[in-house]
Parts: sequence; C-alpha cells; structure tokens
Amino acid sequence: MKNSDTAALDYIETHLDDTLERLFALMRVQSVSTDPAYARECQKAAALLAAELSDIGFDARVAQTPGHPMVVAHHDGPGPHVLFYGHYDVQPVDPIELWRRDPFDPSLEDGANGGEIIVGRGASDDKGQLRTFVEACRAWKETTGALPCKVTILFEGEEESGSVSLEPFLREHAQELKADFALICDTLMWDADTPGLTIGLRGMAAGEVTIKAARRDLHSGLYGGAARNPIQLLATILGEMKDKDGRVTLDGFYDGVDPVPAGVRQSWDALGFDDAEFLGDVGLRVPAGEAGTDALEQIWARPTAEVNGIWGGYTGEGFKTVIPAEAHAKISFRLVGRQDPDKVWAAFERHVRDRLPADCEAVFTSRGPGSPAVTVPSDSPAVAATRGALDAEWGKAALIGCGGGIPVVTSIRSILDMDTVLVGFALADDNIHSPNEKYELKSFHKGMRSWVRILGGLGEMAQAKQVEAA
Repeated sequence: MKNSDTAALDYIETHLDDTLERLFALMRVQSVSTDPAYARECQKAAALLAAELSDIGFDARVAQTPGHPMVVAHHDGPGPHVLFYGHYDVQPVDPIELWRRDPFDPSLEDGANGGEIIVGRGASDDKGQLRTFVEACRAWKETTGALPCKVTILFEGEEESGSVSLEPFLREHAQELKADFALICDTLMWDADTPGLTIGLRGMAAGEVTIKAARRDLHSGLYGGAARNPIQLLATILGEMKDKDGRVTLDGFYDGVDPVPAGVRQSWDALGFDDAEFLGDVGLRVPAGEAGTDALEQIWARPTAEVNGIWGGYTGEGFKTVIPAEAHAKISFRLVGRQDPDKVWAAFERHVRDRLPADCEAVFTSRGPGSPAVTVPSDSPAVAATRGALDAEWGKAALIGCGGGIPVVTSIRSILDMDTVLVGFALADDNIHSPNEKYELKSFHKGMRSWVRILGGLGEMAQAKQVEAA
C-alpha cells in the first residue's frame, strides 16, 4: 500500500464521527420522490450534496429536470475517468406505525448481531451507500489534495419512482457524462463479511398471449369433446417450452448463452452456497432448473422461461361447466449473455403459432421493449483492480451475479456505451423499502475504506498501463 492510501485510510479512522453526522444530516432530509408533497425536500437533498461536493473541490451543480433534480459533479485527475452513480431519493415510510422511531430522525443503535447499526429511511438505500464514496473522495482530498483518478458523479432523485427523467438526461448530457466506466454502490454484499462484485445482471423479455378458439363460451355438455378447449391447448403449448431436462425448447433460445468462466465458477464454489437450504427457505426441496446446473448458476448465469400467470373460463365461487372461448397467460424470459430480447420473444411467438390448430388464433399483447443482459468481463482491469482493493480491505471478495436487472445499468450501457462495476455494502436484511431500515456501521465504515482502496487501485491501474506503454 502506498503512503497516500494509508493517509486516506487513517483519515477515515479519525473522522468516523464526522462522517456519521454528515450521513445523518442527509438522512434527515425527507426526499421521498414519489410523493409531490416532498418535492422541496428533494431539492434540498440535491442542494446539500452539491454544496458538499463543491466544498471538497468538485465542480458541482444541481441540474433541474422535468421531475426531481440531478446532482452532477466533476473532479479532474489522472486516468481512468470513472462515473459514479447513486440516488438521494428514498421510499415512502408507510406504514409509519411499524417504525420504532421517527424514520427521518436517524440514530445509531445496537444491532441483533452485536454490532452497531444506522437506523432510518435511506440508511442503506441509497444515502448510506453513496455517502461511502463521497467520504472516500473527501479522505483523498484532505490528505493528498487530489484524487487518484478522474471522477464524475451523478446523483439521481427519481430512482425510487421510476427514473422518468434519467434516460432523457443521459442522452442530453451524454458527452459530459461519458467516462471509461461507471461505478455503482446500490447492491448487496454476499454476506456480512464478504463484499460482492456484481459482474452479471439478467435481462428480460415479457408479454401476454391469448389463445382464441370458439366465438363464445360453450356449454361443456353440448360441446365437450368436439370443441377445442383453449385452456388445455395453452397449457400444452406452454408445457412444451421445456423438455424433461429443464432446457428451453424455443428455436435459437440459447444463442448467445456462454458458459461460466472457470475463474468465476471457482469463486462461486468458494461461497459455500447450499441448494437445499436455499430452496428449503421457501418450502421446496427438488431443484427444477436445467439438469446439470446448480441453483446458483441457474439464478445468476442461466436464462429462464416462466409462466407468471394463467387464466380463462369461470374462476368464481361454485362451478360453471363451460368451455371458455379464450385463455390467457403472462410469460417472461430472464436473459443472460448475448441473448437478444426481440429474437427470444419472436421464437416464443413461433413456438405458439406452430402448435395452433387451424381454427384457433393467438394474440400477443403487453410486450414491453425488453432489456438485454449486462455482463462485465470478469478479467477486465477495472474488475481486477476493484477486486484486489476489496480483498485487501475485507480479506476476500466474491464475484457474483444478480438474477434480476438494475435499470440504470442498462441505461448507462445503451446510452453511454459504458460497462459498470457494481460494488455494494448493503445486506439482505437491511429492511430496504420497509420500516426500520438499517445499515450496518461495519458496512458504512469498511465501505468508505473500500472506496479509498478502490480509487487508489484504479489510479495505480492507469499508472501501470502508462509504464507498460512506455
């Protein structure tokens, strides 16, 4: 470790009370983005952050949007150039009666596991998380007068209410926000002692299908056996989307699905994930995914075909002996690697139409735009530098996937053409979006130290590249 890293880390140690008070000041601002009654509070939070960033040497401003404002800040430095994203808005606090204290009166309390916890709305999502990065920048500036790499910061005020203004803002300010890659601190750790470095997010293709048969509902005594039952037909067609080994049968479905790299697989194996415990927690025992893959690989690195809802005919109390005229289903596909959402959905439509009798019709509706998966190369220099910094602080870090998606990551990829390194210090039991939201003091403390190390590691990465080029 260089002396500059040591000085910045020492600053974190000697100023922890100050950093906590700055976090509490931000948490006291009631920046609930979804409720218009709190619009002034959102403005207040943006102004507070912009002023803080200006105080530590950033060129910072509050940028107005049709909704809540963005905070944009720039600080020069050697390469690489990183864009850090976070959000200052928070979820509503309802139901208020379940909180132990005022949600906007943050406090430090004793946690169930023996350590101290920060309690209040926004503690973990995302004020505590974004604060770890800001305080790491402050530690570097206070001890060296500079940052080890060039930093642009973007704080959003609508993440909890749909991010309506985000993509238009990214497009309008693409040249200003473009960097070598983005950093996001709005994700989870693997466990309380192991930070996660997320290298994959699954994409999505989804919509509805309706099978139409007779012109009207039919009496099952008069027409039963002779008339087509669209519920049975739809169930058969959907059942044929998978074979006996759990593989999806749609033509070309696995185009772009790559095997898990050996190094990543090794990292996952070291996590000690227990399939039986994972399924047992929700009352299941038998894995249902593709044969030959464990549950962790299925949720992080394999695509899915799911029936999310199915209905038709009479579903009220009692019994009505009809053959319905229509049957409906909601279908979604989680995507990985280089799968194309449009091609996957088109393959599903062909799968359905190829199995329709001549006198039946399929109608497809409610199709959203879809989103491709996001994959960050596990061997990229940015990932390697970040993982090394996390290993140095925590003793170990895990390369992990995410079964869902994070919209801002997709937006950054599609609009700014940048990869994103996702590092978060929240825990699954932080009560995000729920009463009594918390953030472990350990997560906050070591999160700041981690970002000090990451910034230093990224700067060293650039220096090594320059020496190599020379």
